[in-house]
Amino acid sequence: MVVMPGGVDIHCHIAGPKVNLARKLQPVVHRFVVHPRTAFTRSGTGGTVPSTFATGYRYAALGYTTAMEAAVTPLGARHTLEELHDTPIIDKGFYVLMGNNVLLYRLLKEGRMEEFREAVAWWLNASRAYTIKLVNPGGDEPWKGQRNANITNLGEEIDAFGFTPRHIIKALIDAANDLGLPHPAHIHCNNLGIAGNYETTLETMRAADGRRAHLTHIQFHSYGGDFGGKPISKAAELAEYINTHPEISADVGQVMFGKATGMTADAPLGWMLRHVSGNKWVNADTEHESGCGIVPFNYSDKNYVHALQWGIGLELFLLTKDPWRLILSTDHPNGGSFMSYPKLIRLLMDKQFRLDQVRSVNQKAMAQTVLLDGLEREYSLQEIAIITRAGPAKLLGLRDKGHLGPGADADITIYMEGDDKEEMFSTPRYVFKDGQMIIEDGEFRTDHAGRILHVAPDYDPKIEQVIQPFFEDYYTIQFENYPVSETYLHKHQVVPTASQEGRIK
Repeated sequence: MVVMPGGVDIHCHIAGPKVNLARKLQPVVHRFVVHPRTAFTRSGTGGTVPSTFATGYRYAALGYTTAMEAAVTPLGARHTLEELHDTPIIDKGFYVLMGNNVLLYRLLKEGRMEEFREAVAWWLNASRAYTIKLVNPGGDEPWKGQRNANITNLGEEIDAFGFTPRHIIKALIDAANDLGLPHPAHIHCNNLGIAGNYETTLETMRAADGRRAHLTHIQFHSYGGDFGGKPISKAAELAEYINTHPEISADVGQVMFGKATGMTADAPLGWMLRHVSGNKWVNADTEHESGCGIVPFNYSDKNYVHALQWGIGLELFLLTKDPWRLILSTDHPNGGSFMSYPKLIRLLMDKQFRLDQVRSVNQKAMAQTVLLDGLEREYSLQEIAIITRAGPAKLLGLRDKGHLGPGADADITIYMEGDDKEEMFSTPRYVFKDGQMIIEDGEFRTDHAGRILHVAPDYDPKIEQVIQPFFEDYYTIQFENYPVSETYLHKHQVVPTASQEGRIK
């Protein structure tokens, strides 16, 4: 057998207002894809956006015991925590959106950087989040004010604020590092999905200026070609930058063919996907904090762009040298369901299977990649354990996860070793959560609540004198009702910042 720590998903979308909207948008799926109740599990619905109960059970059934919801507005934090409490077995947390926060913009515009950092720390505490999330920084504000407007250049000024996305990116990277957050700023770059966007991605990484930063679903940001035209692969250029800059980490956001659901705080992107797909679409605006777009989607292996996206993800995995800094993800459910992880693992471990798949998809797209050039690399079991467990746990600063050493959480997955790695990783023989056997011989034997993971960085309470007047002028709720109290969290774990090490247990 193969014994590994429980899997850790560093980036997924599983709870909160946007996820619930995505469920409502696809009622037919939830009518016909149903998980029946058993002696140890509750019922739920499936599809690319499963219900809360089904989400927890599906992760556990793959051997995953931790998952991080990747984008939540502060106003959506309470809703998100309700759904995470309702997601069984796994430990979980979320990243709070700050890249389009109007009050932070005002502080940045006025050069009040000390107050800026204090406000960031206050927001992390108020929402009970895990780290800072940036999505298309600077892009949502012009989208809200002018139909179809967006930011396409990191040096472009944001209307009414007089600074650029580069300023926002740098300020929030610095804030995360200065606060000593266990996971650095988690960045969804500008120009997602647009030909030529790899240059924006490189600019974003350079903005880190030697400080830690994590770029998410980097596959969607690895395209060359004329801006807005037909994309080509630039995976090699981005892989080389990551290889030579140890302060940068990323998850891939691999596209997997079949059904998916686009859901993003990048509102202009949602509008673009709506026109590309022709599908029904939801657009949402969360006051002064973010936007949102939701579109059901389907990836076809015969479509040039879809096949290229699939190929670029594999290129990134195969060309990046350090598995500790390039993590497995599908940006669930944007690139595909997390249920496709076993097939993705097989693509990485079995070069002949991978080559057969490469030869079966759109060949014009494959000609734009190096996948037909005889890439021999096959991931070992050790490397799979790193990109699905040890690596994300380390990047998240979760010292009790991702390993089987003394003091670890005793989240353990045991697989029957086999030649077919997709089958092997689809059905673990045993899964333990906190030392308790959850799955035996592929069957659930009990239930488990899991815990909420969050940070609580120190901050000066005087910052509330800056934040409260803004609330009273512009928000639809009372300031006193905004923060999430600790009593609301139930079972939770505070992960200390660098300055709190040794003080918070």
